[in-house]
Amino acid sequence: MRAMVLKAVGGPENFELTEIDMPHPGPGDVLVRVHASALNPVDARIRNGLPIGPALPAVLGADLSGTVEAVGDDVSGLSPGDEVYGCAGGVRGLGGSFADYIAADARLLARKPSHLSMREAAAMPLVSITAWNCMARADVRATDHVLVHAGCGGVGHIALQLAKARGARVTATVSTPEKAVIAHDLGADHTVLYGQESVADYVGRLTEGRGFDVVIDTVGGENLDRSFQAAAIGGRIAATAARSTHDLSPLHAKALSLHVVFMLIPLLENIGREDHGRIMREIAVLADAGKVRPLVDPARFGLEQLADAFRHLESGRALGKVVVDLM
Repeated sequence: MRAMVLKAVGGPENFELTEIDMPHPGPGDVLVRVHASALNPVDARIRNGLPIGPALPAVLGADLSGTVEAVGDDVSGLSPGDEVYGCAGGVRGLGGSFADYIAADARLLARKPSHLSMREAAAMPLVSITAWNCMARADVRATDHVLVHAGCGGVGHIALQLAKARGARVTATVSTPEKAVIAHDLGADHTVLYGQESVADYVGRLTEGRGFDVVIDTVGGENLDRSFQAAAIGGRIAATAARSTHDLSPLHAKALSLHVVFMLIPLLENIGREDHGRIMREIAVLADAGKVRPLVDPARFGLEQLADAFRHLESGRALGKVVVDLM
């Protein structure tokens, strides 16, 4: 089968289109013919040497949509011919989705939402599971006013929609007026333009100075300090980028709770993988009900153009998820 194999750590030029042996599904696995695979920033970090990746040479790629070709022993609920999606590989110990086929742990997969195309479905898994975990860890409720940073980003645009699906009032931060329009179209009640208002100003304008009940921070770094500032007394913060050093005094002063979300732990540690499949099934229900949809960048790439897809992702010009088509 065809696969884009990463030969060495570094830039996207280190991918090479190669013929490799097709994987065979072991116990608990399904063999999936990959139709589409989405790129995530973590894929680029793994390519650059983040030490959660497979030993090189290797096939990367976490997100996928495709068709089940065969099932291994001890698999129930999935059969050949089923259209599936999930975040199933590209890290230490697992095959990747930048290939024609992947042998994936069936617990990580679910049937594809019927109302989404293969491209759209491939864009959903990693960001949806991350956003879902943010909702759960921060216990988002219908009575909450939720601030979602980077509301048109990968995790942010799904978190915005999931918070609305829970009945919450949602404010999204965005970088441009054009993205503000998109955020409103996705359901945001209010938007804040980065750099146009101070935290104190938009907290005053939108919450009468009280602060937000929940803050979803997908940006990290200095923005996490701004999240502490934006939260209400007793507020809950869910952060997906917390590899940084911070003064925690604001958490103490306002009795805040901070919840760090790292959705790849089930893949890396082989614990809780069934939760990913369950979340994917829940997301499919919401997607088919029209309550969640992905933003997919219009640029089209085939498997052999994976390096260009990464360059597009890392250029900052992409609007929505970058997806590679394999069929």
